[in-house]
Amino acid sequence: MQPSPEQSPQHAYPDHWEADVVLRDGGTARIRPITTDDAERLVSFYEQVSDESKYYRFFAPYPRLSDRDVYRFTHHDYVDRVGLAVTVGGEFIATVRYDRIDGRGRPASAPADEAEVAFLVQDAHQGRGVASALLEHIAAVARERGIRRFAAEVLPANNKMIKVFRDAGYTQQRSFEDGSVHLTLDLEPTAESLAVQRGREQRAEARSVQRLLAPGSVAVIGVGRTPGGVGRAVLRNLLGAGFTGRTYAVNRAFPADQGTIDGVPAHRSVGEIDEPVDLAVVAVPADRVPEAVADCGEQGVQGLVVLSAGYAEWGAEGRERQRELVRQARSYGMRIIGPNAFGVINNAEAVRLNASLAPEPPAPGRIGLFTQSGAIGIALLSGLYRRGAGLSTFISAGNRADISGNDFLQYWYEDPDTDVALLYLESIGNPRKFTRLARRTAAVKPVVVVKGARHSGSTPPGHAVPVSRIPDATVSALMRQAGVIRVDTVTEMVDAGLLLADQPLPAGPRVAILGNSESLGLLTYDACLAEGLRPRPPRDLTTAATPQDFRDALTEALADEGCDSVVVTAIPWVGEDGEAESGDGEVLATALHAAAAAGPAKPVAVVHVEIGGLAEALAAATSTVALPRPSVRPVAAPSSTHAGTIASAQATATGPGPGPAPAPAASGSEPGSTSPVRPAAPRSAVNGADGVDGEDSPGSGPRNGRIPAYPAAERAVRALAEAVRYAQWRRQAAVPGKVPEFLDDTIDEPGAADLIHALLGSDPDPRGRPLAPDEARELLGRYGITVRPTLPAPDPESAVAAAARLGYPVALKTTAPHLRHRADLGGVRLDLANENALRRAYGELTDLLGKPAELQPVVQAMAPRGVDTVVRAAIDPAAGAVLSFGLAGAPSELLGDTAHRLVPATDRDAAELIRSIRAAPVLFGWRGAAPVDTAVLEELLLRVSRLVDDHPEVVSIALEPVVVATQGLTVLGASVRLSPPPARTDLGPRRLPNY
Repeated sequence: MQPSPEQSPQHAYPDHWEADVVLRDGGTARIRPITTDDAERLVSFYEQVSDESKYYRFFAPYPRLSDRDVYRFTHHDYVDRVGLAVTVGGEFIATVRYDRIDGRGRPASAPADEAEVAFLVQDAHQGRGVASALLEHIAAVARERGIRRFAAEVLPANNKMIKVFRDAGYTQQRSFEDGSVHLTLDLEPTAESLAVQRGREQRAEARSVQRLLAPGSVAVIGVGRTPGGVGRAVLRNLLGAGFTGRTYAVNRAFPADQGTIDGVPAHRSVGEIDEPVDLAVVAVPADRVPEAVADCGEQGVQGLVVLSAGYAEWGAEGRERQRELVRQARSYGMRIIGPNAFGVINNAEAVRLNASLAPEPPAPGRIGLFTQSGAIGIALLSGLYRRGAGLSTFISAGNRADISGNDFLQYWYEDPDTDVALLYLESIGNPRKFTRLARRTAAVKPVVVVKGARHSGSTPPGHAVPVSRIPDATVSALMRQAGVIRVDTVTEMVDAGLLLADQPLPAGPRVAILGNSESLGLLTYDACLAEGLRPRPPRDLTTAATPQDFRDALTEALADEGCDSVVVTAIPWVGEDGEAESGDGEVLATALHAAAAAGPAKPVAVVHVEIGGLAEALAAATSTVALPRPSVRPVAAPSSTHAGTIASAQATATGPGPGPAPAPAASGSEPGSTSPVRPAAPRSAVNGADGVDGEDSPGSGPRNGRIPAYPAAERAVRALAEAVRYAQWRRQAAVPGKVPEFLDDTIDEPGAADLIHALLGSDPDPRGRPLAPDEARELLGRYGITVRPTLPAPDPESAVAAAARLGYPVALKTTAPHLRHRADLGGVRLDLANENALRRAYGELTDLLGKPAELQPVVQAMAPRGVDTVVRAAIDPAAGAVLSFGLAGAPSELLGDTAHRLVPATDRDAAELIRSIRAAPVLFGWRGAAPVDTAVLEELLLRVSRLVDDHPEVVSIALEPVVVATQGLTVLGASVRLSPPPARTDLGPRRLPNY
């Protein structure tokens, strides 16, 4: 939308105010400024508004707009007079306007900071959250233009509008004057207004996904007239899954007299379908997609799954085609999965939707799966199918030009059918929002992520997203801070997902190991140690162990208060004739399930291995003990070699059998166990690949009666370790950290803001500017961060004078960029106690490294001895503000031993930050050294965090070195960079991204 020539040139059309939004019912609309070209749209809109709504707007009967009204409502200067419209299909459905006023309510200009605001929403669209979305956007516009308060006059009977203002979360005042309610809203965002905004965002975006996953009717556009092809495959899969809604086949090439195809109604266009269509699956060439989208939009289709390729993955031309596809769909209020998508699956019994190309749909289950890659999606579905795992929902979003993983996190957050969310991501369009949503979702259910394209340095084809400058290790650390379980491969993702979906969360890291193979038990023990768990000595049941022995041992292990989880290892039983008898696994599965169902709620995992040539190797060995052949053939491992799931089996009615074997003496109870985090409500197990049908037994066993099985100890233990770390995060997240109040007394936020404004100037360079040492020292001082001063020493005499001023002992340091913070290159001389030592050191530096003009030497008073550390904060364009900590020196930098947390950091974040680096023991008294003052170091981290959080103009801070002594610390060097603040898409009004 371009401005009219009549509009004032000094106030150009503000295109950055344009935004696509998701409304309460899940549909989309566009918000944009009103221009002089909108006169006819405004008149048409007003004619469709009821007389009652007009009365509420103008406080009197107002059947039509006069020419003067139309002119006034379409001519704005975008500063003192602003109007926004909400459009669907290019037509207005709502408007809002503000006019700046002075203290007496008369039209005014800046510096007046109050405006009168008024809304009008078409009756057909009331109740969709239109006015609430408009209020967010007009408030943001007003703040941008220097307006701090809105005033509104509302008739007492206009309860809907009063509720919009009341529920917005802004600080407000209300009075009754001259028969109307007078409302004043302070537009400064509050914690409540932000919470309201994000709550509405979650409900709207979740609803938009639900409309795609639970449609009442589906039209497949592009169904071929002959068998084969993408459209025909989707139609076949829809019918094969037993979709509970109505299904239609659409192809403009169908003969006019063709009534059905594959048993469903056939039509040449969506417009020919007499009944409403909720979802359209588009499987036509890219050049025909716009026609199909228009056809769907005109008929009120709610959403699209676009399987067609030929978009951003094909280069610049395809990327523009993709953007136009999104613009076209959103203009009709539709959302898109795709393009280049593989499809969607919803296994809910009331829906049974398989609108995908998946040849083997997964069974119903409790796992939600999102993938950006069709190929990875196929592999994951196949792997889950083989392992007998079930899914609640599956989405392969392709280029995810519109709906992304963020939207599905919004949906899964409240989805009662999903216990675990698995995501394969190749790019993250809005990392700040992803982190926020992941943290909230992870507080109620696990979120497991595999990030592809980690080291390519470029965006995957088809994805147009901000490129992050931070390394992948930092991304991983920030995900873990948000409670995300970050794994490296899709195999690890499935392994972790199966355990998290099937088992309760562990109460701690203590692991009991039992099985019929001593070697496999030792491998499991070693794997536990490598993952940071605390394994008990393995219990060897010997190769003669029967399923009853396994049951008894598992029962005993689960009852032991000294263990938090159990790993069962099993190999095939070998008979006296030397032949392995692996059996079908059902008897062992029954025994393990019976023990797990009857015992306390602790996670159980099974490691099963079949070793080729085992029978021959054992046949050559001499038996030293004659073991009786068990009456029931023991089955220690399923016969298949892939990792499977031991399905639930009904426990037999037999008695407990012989008593359990005694536990090893070393496996005593250990302190520190806490109650496990309780899982969601259990559901009956589905068929497992290696088990049998059954029902959940009463008690506190696995959440759905299934025990995950793995073909290698390392895989089982890695999945268990992720569950342990996640459970620990859940317990900590239940009591969130906070920023200590004592910081407020020593922080001068207004003074820092004034200083930053003065340093940047009225016309700041968009590239920013580094601060001089004195400027950086002054700014940091406003936040209680003291930097030890340095004095320049361009010659020996200046160095001596500086030392006399500072007092001996002193340090002599070079500040040349190539030598800064490189003590290993000889650019630092410490503990210079007198003038002679200083002159000698000055001569050595210049003789060794170069002339003083090149070295830029400085003199600084010595700090107390301690551990040299580095504190940094930086603004990443994609991830936001990141706080970092590590030890100073080349080894830490070379090994990447740096910890990271998102800003704002809490007291818990600061404590974890200094303890999460590998070299952390140096801070806590390594090899007999005295521990340093970590409390004051944590406080410094919180001060830096507050500074960059309060002032987004501070785009980077580096404090190096920070010498932490046994009491107190000293900041010896500091560099700060300022820049005009980058846009914060996560704090503004709700809007959909435009990639």
